Amino acid sequence: MASHFRMLGHYNAWANARLYDAAARLDETQYRADRGAFFKSVHGTLNHLLVTDRIWMKRFTGEGDAPDRLDAILFEAFDALRAARAAEDARIVAYADGLDDARIAGTISYRRVSGPEQFVQQLAPALAHWFNHQTHHRGQTHALLTGLGQPATELDLLFFQREQAEAASSA
Repeated sequence: MASHFRMLGHYNAWANARLYDAAARLDETQYRADRGAFFKSVHGTLNHLLVTDRIWMKRFTGEGDAPDRLDAILFEAFDALRAARAAEDARIVAYADGLDDARIAGTISYRRVSGPEQFVQQLAPALAHWFNHQTHHRGQTHALLTGLGQPATELDLLFFQREQAEAASSA
């Protein structure tokens, strides 16, 4: 399981970089337009992804800031959001790279943002949820981008895996 979650950590950073490259091509009006998504705009959805990654990383590691609202706008400016995203992705990769099977078999205890109830959960399914959640909202952002006329950027895990295999065979 450790190698699987390490791969997903690296995939997450790869996919986010590609998504931000695509979002950077939008003008300010397109970037902030309410397109009917759950977090309204590309801007809102990208902020939500950073918010939830920080919340889960705080749960996993006990370190870092955890926003208290899922719709928090952490950064108004795209460039600042992109820099924070890259820093968080580096943190996620380092965390995932440090996981071992014993840790993954353990549990975490946390409180939901929306209520006081404490939960205890095995780490493996929490990690699976977290990486799936990221993919879900990247998919929403991808749909927003293509709806705004941007090229369909490949974000599939399979493309990441092929790229990694090609890089390894060229090394």
